[in-house]
Amino acid sequence: MADIHAPARPRTNAARICTILAFVFAVVALLIAPVIFGIIGLALGIVGAVLGDKPLGWYAAAANVAAIVLSLVLISAMMNS
Repeated sequence: MADIHAPARPRTNAARICTILAFVFAVVALLIAPVIFGIIGLALGIVGAVLGDKPLGWYAAAANVAAIVLSLVLISAMMNS
């Protein structure tokens, strides 16, 4: 039997734009509103990875999760001090 493998999706401009926006939203989530911008950036990072920008899309999604967690930790530390 022949091996039937789905070829990897080629990276498109839309994938790169989603990934860049996801990194921008990670920075905004760290500085302004972690939950809103972090979730939007997480979705954009996943969309960028699925559209073909594999490593950077997943890194952007992870950066958004890290920004959400770090920002919430910093906010709670400032509220409790």
